[in-house]
Amino acid sequence: MNVLIVEDEAAAVKRMRKMLVEIDPSIVVVADMPTVEGAVEWIEANPAPDLAFFDVQLADGESFAIFQRTTVAFPVIFATAFDAYAIKAFRVNAVDYLLKPLKKEELAAALARVSKGAVVRDHAPLALHEEPARPVAPIKRFLIRYGDHFKVVEPDQIAYIHSLQKNTFLRTKEGRDLPLEESLDKLELQLDPAKFIRLNRQLIVQLHSIKELLAYSKSRVKVVLDPPYGDDAIVSSERSAEFKRWLAGG
Repeated sequence: MNVLIVEDEAAAVKRMRKMLVEIDPSIVVVADMPTVEGAVEWIEANPAPDLAFFDVQLADGESFAIFQRTTVAFPVIFATAFDAYAIKAFRVNAVDYLLKPLKKEELAAALARVSKGAVVRDHAPLALHEEPARPVAPIKRFLIRYGDHFKVVEPDQIAYIHSLQKNTFLRTKEGRDLPLEESLDKLELQLDPAKFIRLNRQLIVQLHSIKELLAYSKSRVKVVLDPPYGDDAIVSSERSAEFKRWLAGG
């Protein structure tokens, strides 16, 4: 079985690849694409896979846009951390809808359903009944899983969110790091822009965590954070003007 993965989280791709091979060593992941644009280009340039797994929220938009831009002539299983998209997924006749973190037994069951004769679905309804674009829903709170534990974190408890070796972590005001599955690109769209701002590729900070500002080279600014951030928190030159406007409340 040839499988296409459309997912922008490297850790999620790695985990899915591992589980797929463990479930069925004959499965071949023909490609993993992190964006809507990349997925559309790959689909139009390659033979149809036997099955595809789509995350919903990608770096450049929702994967539902893929159905509007090209012909999806193969079964699709959605795998996402959010259950709010289930109705929309079934409107495009998805074969299945799995919630992250993926469980091996659920993934195996979904693959079995496909192997037993899942037909290529008609994805036209989404294109015919396209909903108007809506802004990304803001995050009200985080439900974070680490090991066998869950923790609810309110946005006001966040000092900043940072990436480290392709993983994303939320640091609380108490200085505790908690793992997140979402990328900084996704979170930047969902956090309150009056309270949070992206400083650079590795860091999103909340206003109350900024302890001090120091002049850096050229137009850049060094931000001292509380709790302390291990590396220098430097506002990139292309974000410097926006950062200063944000501090001024503009």
